[in-house]
Amino acid sequence: MSSLSEQIAAIIASNEAEIISLRRELHQIPEPGLHLPQTNTRVRQEFESLGMEITDAREVSGFTAVLRGGAGAKTPLEKRPIVLLRADMDALPVAEETGLTWASTNGAMHGCGHDMHMAGIIGAARALHAVREELAGDVVFFLQPGEEGWDGAQYLIDEGLLESAGRLPDHAYGLHVWSAQYAQGTITSKPGALMASSDTIIVRVHGVGGHGSAPHKALDPVPVAAEMVTQSHVLVTREFDVFNPVVVTCGSLVGGSAANVIPDHATAKFTLRAFDTATRERLLQNLVRLFEGIVSAHGTTCEIETKKLYPVTTNHDEETDFLSKVTEDAFPGRWAELEKPVGAAEDFSKILERIPGTFAFVAAVDPDKDPETAAFNHSPHATYDDSVLNACSRLLAELAIRRLNS
Repeated sequence: MSSLSEQIAAIIASNEAEIISLRRELHQIPEPGLHLPQTNTRVRQEFESLGMEITDAREVSGFTAVLRGGAGAKTPLEKRPIVLLRADMDALPVAEETGLTWASTNGAMHGCGHDMHMAGIIGAARALHAVREELAGDVVFFLQPGEEGWDGAQYLIDEGLLESAGRLPDHAYGLHVWSAQYAQGTITSKPGALMASSDTIIVRVHGVGGHGSAPHKALDPVPVAAEMVTQSHVLVTREFDVFNPVVVTCGSLVGGSAANVIPDHATAKFTLRAFDTATRERLLQNLVRLFEGIVSAHGTTCEIETKKLYPVTTNHDEETDFLSKVTEDAFPGRWAELEKPVGAAEDFSKILERIPGTFAFVAAVDPDKDPETAAFNHSPHATYDDSVLNACSRLLAELAIRRLNS
């Protein structure tokens, strides 16, 4: 381990109690969506106190903070390395049921660990700021809202915040904590497809309402929508390779309000997942074709709305190899390469479409819980171990300094 890495480790260790306190403070003020006034203000204060160059998003909560490395100050911008580190700040619209003394009470919850991400990146920022004169390049800290299905990263990208340091960074890194599944402290990832794409299809079937006792005098949209659900599952098994899987789930099927009334309309909402771009596009096209064929066969009509959300989170091979080597050096024995991608989606995928980089998972399972049975991310019972914040901060900081000073 280099002397600079040793300095980073010591600084992060000395700040650990404050970072844990900050994490618990953020945990108590969770805010879902794109507008996070309390969270954004509190996190921004931390970067302001370090004197960084801050660029605020205009349309949503979020900002970037740029740390200039002293050792690279005389190097022209186009030749000076730049690393981006990202953290998401939004929470979930879930009422917390953890029983923690510092649990949220406002009806929302950091049930996916974004409070850990914010505290972790602040720990990294403090450490990197302390050794800034030894850094041969610059660091962009990318703080965004709306990762939980709101496409928050895209707003900051559209406003040009990826170029806050003067140009697009050379490398991009992010991490996500898990409350279950892996042994505490495990750091894991894989090259290539890491997380699925995520898209939504909403189908509104138009029929003719009537009395429930006389369906022959109406045009019932409910069985038409129900057939879309069952046939979408058939389509998955008959038209897609089992070794390149897709997922189609109907999470909402709504029609009518009374048992004896045939409604005029029924609406089905589907979420779609895939692990490569071509398959993602084919799935969207084939489902639209299927739904249009079903309504035509029943003499009904429909409106179909497709919402393309997040692309496949695709790690760059070289960057993931770099991640594994940094992890093994800084945290011996804690690296475990994933065998297969996971079905959740991430808008860090949009950053990886533009900047070479990689995304890692860090297991923050409470030490007194079994990873196999602990409540998973998004559960109102999910908890995350504070002691893992040290690893989150160190991993981000190590990735940055080793890229800048290699």
